[in-house]
Amino acid sequence: MAKKAERCWWCGTDPIYVDYHDTEWGVPVTDDRALFEKLVLDGFQAGLSWITILRKRDAFRRAFKEFDPHKIARFTERDVQRLLKDEGIIRSRLKIEGAVKNARAWLEIMEAGDGAFRDVIWEPVGHRTIDLRLARREDIRAESAESVRLAKSLKKRGFTFCGPVIVHAFMQAVGVFNEHLVTCPRHRACARVARKA
Repeated sequence: MAKKAERCWWCGTDPIYVDYHDTEWGVPVTDDRALFEKLVLDGFQAGLSWITILRKRDAFRRAFKEFDPHKIARFTERDVQRLLKDEGIIRSRLKIEGAVKNARAWLEIMEAGDGAFRDVIWEPVGHRTIDLRLARREDIRAESAESVRLAKSLKKRGFTFCGPVIVHAFMQAVGVFNEHLVTCPRHRACARVARKA
């Protein structure tokens, strides 16, 4: 008898988390700005839970100019001070300054003329989603050879808050890996989107 389809356990029953799982997590992303936003938010998550970031995401978008790297790259110490007083976001100087640094690194990639940010992100997997077809939660990894490779690539380009564990979570979220369990209805849905991408 086939096992009943059920969504991945990690989103629990919180409506915000469930919606994120059901509509975003694992869907392949190739938009350069959207990838930048997700990487920065994953950096802010370091040491915290993702639901904390989700609950503050709208405030982050307002504070960081809709995650427009061109605008963030021009942030000054005055902007950092403004953000340190913003109760709607995570008020960590290191993470805020890291977001500014990452915006500048993003711009360097985009202005180099030999590719785009999405090319950097998808290169370690040959620009195709890797479907791991995981059956048990115990099979989900915290990092991978690909996330180690991408983390090194990003750091070499000047990015921060992008270690292998953060980068692996990022790669899962933006569909570089399909790590929905095979018993989850979203596994098949994300695999279908990946095939069309």
